[in-house]
Amino acid sequence: MKLASFNDGTRDGCLTVVSRNLHFAIKADHIAPTLQAALDDWDYVSPQLEQLYNELNAGGSNRIFDLDMTQLMAPLPRAFQFADASAYLIHAELIRQARGEELPPGSKKDPLMYQGCADPFLGPREDIVAVSEAHGIDIEMEIGIITGDVPMGIERDKAAQHIRLLVLLNDISLRHLIPAELSKGFGFFQSKPPSAMSPVAVTPDELGDAWDGKRVHLPCRAWVNGTLLGEPNAGVDMQFNFPRLIAHAAQTRPLRAGCVIGSGTVSNRDRSTGAGCLFERRAEEIIAQGEAQTSFLQFGDRIKIEMLDQDGKSIFGAIEQQVVAHHTKAQTQDHEAAANAD
Repeated sequence: MKLASFNDGTRDGCLTVVSRNLHFAIKADHIAPTLQAALDDWDYVSPQLEQLYNELNAGGSNRIFDLDMTQLMAPLPRAFQFADASAYLIHAELIRQARGEELPPGSKKDPLMYQGCADPFLGPREDIVAVSEAHGIDIEMEIGIITGDVPMGIERDKAAQHIRLLVLLNDISLRHLIPAELSKGFGFFQSKPPSAMSPVAVTPDELGDAWDGKRVHLPCRAWVNGTLLGEPNAGVDMQFNFPRLIAHAAQTRPLRAGCVIGSGTVSNRDRSTGAGCLFERRAEEIIAQGEAQTSFLQFGDRIKIEMLDQDGKSIFGAIEQQVVAHHTKAQTQDHEAAANAD
């Protein structure tokens, strides 16, 4: 099934079931008020949501409405945890090669993982608000999973049973802030602002044969200003699969229902599939030519991230965002507030 959070003016939105073709929806707050509430009681709630999903696809309800993607928040607008990994080693290899560095010891044995910004997650049509273009604004197209409760020390061969939903992510990075933060030894913070989620989250069965219980075997596509940046296959070259990432995250702590785990930038060793982020494209240019020609995102730039099924139909809906300056966004909000007051 496909689930979303309708923007009803609350922080967490209204749990909504979305049709398979992404054209229609029906509110499900009579079953659970929010997606987090559904995840908290998944075994009881999910069969009811599945029944509603089947009714929706059959057109068997008078409460169905036409879906407008601009009305949707992130499926989890504020998650309890966002553990972001780097499961595609070619991504890290490219970046470090461009810097004249090697991968850290043990990179092929254990995944890299850090705590990302879990509150808020941006909606699929929300602006990327940045303070300065000089920060090196970048996109990273990722696959994300949303877990149920995961016990501490879970074995990797049992971890897959705790995957409840999958989403697409735009893990926004401020590249020029990263080196100084990492040099302090405490990891990312200011360089990792809020990420965006796809309009809908889907249960694994919606992926059909493209889901093998561990990886998604479909291309993930990203565009910048209408130009294709890359379309690497998410099932290829994923060094650490999702059960492995869950086991790594839960090695010393339990994970609560609603934990989001990101795959890291989807990337293939076959570079003809393109790049999963602008930094990869720049790294390729540095390796080949000694310097980068591709710029990071500028104010006004637009990005799109989407995954299509084997029939060419959108699975999660598209993330479509524009980069705006923080002061411009603040002025717009002040003007809107004044107009509403009048």
